Amino acid sequence: MLWRTKGNYCMVTTFAVVLVLIFLVEIAAAIAAYVYKDTLRTAFENSFKDGMNRYNTTKDVRDSIDLLQKEFKCCGANSSEEWSQYQPFIGTSNVPDSCCVNITSGCGSTSASKNKEGCVDGINNWIKRNVGIVAGVALGIALFEILGVVFACCLMKGIRSGYEVM
Repeated sequence: MLWRTKGNYCMVTTFAVVLVLIFLVEIAAAIAAYVYKDTLRTAFENSFKDGMNRYNTTKDVRDSIDLLQKEFKCCGANSSEEWSQYQPFIGTSNVPDSCCVNITSGCGSTSASKNKEGCVDGINNWIKRNVGIVAGVALGIALFEILGVVFACCLMKGIRSGYEVM
């Protein structure tokens, strides 16, 4: 029976150590996200503009940009006027149909009402509105991780002391 107790002790210790490491990585990720929030915004803006530039190259790119514009009710990276710099909208006031307030086929090339807000600001505002929910969920998960470490340490102490824990 001695080998079995040592095996359990080793596994519980490993579990506690891995849980602590996961907790520390989560804290580091949260700190990094806060410190680099402006860099993340700039990276998203550059990525979105790259997507606008490649809008007509593949269906995946077009679908991704259209989905973002529909879901966030936005148009372009910073405004709807930016589309006039990208193919096939160069020199026109036309935009993709996903920019329209009421999306219908061909509405982007008419005088239909178009979303004015850029997607970078729209997504940034959405993140700001929902950061409390994300933080609450993260704190809840962290609480369960800490409880897991505490209970694992209690179990390790019981195993080390030689008490029958099960």
